[in-house]
Amino acid sequence: MSRAERGVKRCFDVVFALLGLILLSPLFLIIFVLLKVKSSEPVFFSQERIGYGARPFRILKFRTMVSDIEEGGVPMLAQRDDPRLLPLGRFLREYHLDELPQLWNILCGEMSFVGPRPERQYFIDQILRENSDYRYIFRMRPGATSMATLYNGYTDTLDKMLIRLQMDLDYYQKRSLAVDARILGITAKYIIFSKKF
Repeated sequence: MSRAERGVKRCFDVVFALLGLILLSPLFLIIFVLLKVKSSEPVFFSQERIGYGARPFRILKFRTMVSDIEEGGVPMLAQRDDPRLLPLGRFLREYHLDELPQLWNILCGEMSFVGPRPERQYFIDQILRENSDYRYIFRMRPGATSMATLYNGYTDTLDKMLIRLQMDLDYYQKRSLAVDARILGITAKYIIFSKKF
């Protein structure tokens, strides 16, 4: 992807993240109120991830699981039908509504609409022991969606992480505005027709 294309991509991210935050603000408010009413847990979930240039940032989501879910502080991978899910959390995950606060991450430049999903350092260390090419991921802003997100499903095992890495590396080599548009189109279609991914 050329410097000019990266500039266009960043402009797209800023404009549509800002529009999304404005236009979807009523939906944000509804989800906020429902989470407040149905649970005593904090509404927002924030977790450190590693992003562009291997720099850490705080990813934002609507909370879908109970707090203190990782015993002994050992990171655990989320499952599709995780027993730790809050009553409303299952619905939010099913329709990817828990990801909406990431529009703020995109607006701030920590993420992009399209790019590899950001991971925690604990799991990155495991992946690097298997495949050192993960370091190329740090050359891209992490994304809210990707081909790996669409076709690799919930990344709940190390094997799936390695498959996701290969898909992300393939994206790194082939990325362009046209590829991003295709990924966004497929993502929109899946969300509109409630297809699981």
